[in-house]
Amino acid sequence: MTTLHDVPADLLIHGLAGRLQSLDTISPPDWADYAKTGAHRERPPVQQDWWYVRSAAVLRKVALMGPIGANHMAQQFGGSKDRGVKQNRAVSGSRNIARTILRQLSQCGLISSKYNLAGTVNLGRVLTPSGQALLDEMAHSVRDAAEERYPGLSGY
Repeated sequence: MTTLHDVPADLLIHGLAGRLQSLDTISPPDWADYAKTGAHRERPPVQQDWWYVRSAAVLRKVALMGPIGANHMAQQFGGSKDRGVKQNRAVSGSRNIARTILRQLSQCGLISSKYNLAGTVNLGRVLTPSGQALLDEMAHSVRDAAEERYPGLSGY
């Protein structure tokens, strides 16, 4: 069975973004057309479907790194901030975007929260079985394109 570890991330995220567009609960908010994706960016994204691409990337990151919270997810999508003459510094991406996407993926049932034994502290989001099934199905569907692009991949 092909998993998300067996295919390149760019092919998986592109295919998964198309699948997430068909879900009703995942949609860009009104402010998404004007929001920057972090303090290190100068302008908002120019792609029309950037929200779905980011949602697919977040779903993949939750699968690889879960349990993971909104703060750590924002750090994953950060970059270096141009500070003029001074040296660049690493800054986080937008926490509001990370939080909103995690909330939408939770409403879809693709991820869920993981709590400690007392049930009071949220340790982060983890993948649900339906989210894992979606990722595996998408990885299986892009496997042929991955083998075509990377011929050495067929040996694995």
